[in-house]
Amino acid sequence: MDLRVLYMYAAALALLLCSAATFIQSPTDVFGPVALLEPTPSSARDFGAVVSDAPFAILRPGSSADIALLLGALSSAPPRPRATVAARGVGHSLQGQAQARDGIVVETRSLPRTVVVVAARAGRVSGEATEHAYADVGAGALWVEVLEECLKAGLAPLSWTDYLYLTVGGTLSNAGISGQAFKHGPQISNVLQLQVVTGNGEVVTCSRTKSPDLFFAVLGGLGQFGIITRARILLQEAPPKVRWVRAFYDSFETFTKDQELLISMPEQVDYVEGFMVLDEHSIRSSSIAFPARIDFSPDFGSEGRKKVYYCIEFAVHDLQPDGSSSSVDHVVELVAGRMSHMRSHMYSVEVSYFDFLNRVRMEEESLRRQGLWDVPHPWLNMFVPKHGIAQLKDLLMDTVLAGDFQGAILVYPLLTDKWDGNTSAVIPSAPDGVMYILSVLRSADPSRCGRGCVEEILEQHRRVADEACRAGGGIGAKQYLARQPTQVHWRTHFGPSWDRFLARKARYDPVRVLGPGQGIFPWTDSASSM
Repeated sequence: MDLRVLYMYAAALALLLCSAATFIQSPTDVFGPVALLEPTPSSARDFGAVVSDAPFAILRPGSSADIALLLGALSSAPPRPRATVAARGVGHSLQGQAQARDGIVVETRSLPRTVVVVAARAGRVSGEATEHAYADVGAGALWVEVLEECLKAGLAPLSWTDYLYLTVGGTLSNAGISGQAFKHGPQISNVLQLQVVTGNGEVVTCSRTKSPDLFFAVLGGLGQFGIITRARILLQEAPPKVRWVRAFYDSFETFTKDQELLISMPEQVDYVEGFMVLDEHSIRSSSIAFPARIDFSPDFGSEGRKKVYYCIEFAVHDLQPDGSSSSVDHVVELVAGRMSHMRSHMYSVEVSYFDFLNRVRMEEESLRRQGLWDVPHPWLNMFVPKHGIAQLKDLLMDTVLAGDFQGAILVYPLLTDKWDGNTSAVIPSAPDGVMYILSVLRSADPSRCGRGCVEEILEQHRRVADEACRAGGGIGAKQYLARQPTQVHWRTHFGPSWDRFLARKARYDPVRVLGPGQGIFPWTDSASSM
């Protein structure tokens, strides 16, 4: 019998005897009917729908201890085990990053998802000084669940993702960005403490002062060093309402200049994003969640001379307890007075804080009705230094955006000093401190774009990314949420931080059990070969 199967069976049997984890029982023809962890169709599927790697088994842990038993068995079994492990929340990855071909998928949604909110107070928590309000959260909890619970106490996390139906552990393993990141940094900059199960099977509570190297390694670590099981998230006072503003532009230069103006005003502005308006459909689809009529009918030109427009979105929190919004209206008026948008094309609306943060849910429901949610999503996400954003936009316009395009293209600025360089997340060098996120969020309708079409789009994205990230003369961009095609690409991606990343892997996951779907550490017979 194959050694891989033997050790997988041994690990599974040990877990069956020693833990309360939930397993699916199924007879298999290994050497007679035996109880094994049986994979489900979802364990080989993700939101990107371009990679499908089926695991040998799944684990639905009831606690961190269950994961520790599994990883401890796999990392210590002699000879070196022929099995890898991937953590999976809701499977919103794009290119199989949460999959494990012939390995084990750990479904983190089965972990306890309790959210414990602690109001701000001076004192010590777990031996560390704190004056912050915070929430202790199970890593399998969705951010929308965290929001709902925190709002009961009038509090909320500072930094978000645009889409709230993602797990806490999943976004913290990447970075977690949205329009608040210019002000508060990404989600990984707003974590006080983590509970992590390392690749060695150790359960460790870590923070900036307690096991700090593991803490920073795991944040943005792409699941390579440990599986996050709980997180302590920094909170702030939640506004009851938000003034949500949109302004339109016919010049990319003016569009980015005004965005940079807005992020220079963190005392007045709480959220900044932007997107490209490619056609009439872009206006209609981008207005689904914006509860105001947008009276904007631009001339997009002809096929040969197509014109593109742009929209800035910003928001101001309304913390007035008496329901008065006069001060917020005054702030919006002052901010708008300094902007150079197309006159008569600024729109604003007041919405609840929950509805604002949950705005993408409405777009999801619309896409589901159109049959465009559970389809391939050949996305491209890039961090781009300020000096290169116009060049990359032109590069995209010349290649990616030719022909039929369904989806959204986000473009908005971030400040690099809000990112902690100790974490594993990679951002580009930006001498002026400003970088942009450029996200091509494409939906491939199978009736109009089959498998060959999707592969062509992915290849176009690869060419754009290679040019933008090329060392020595390229734009200096870095990809986000990407699965690099080769180890050389990964080395280029990490750049000067590659040696640190490699050392952390050797320290916390020396036999390279974790995160096979990222493709960073190809399986070899020697854990030291690289």
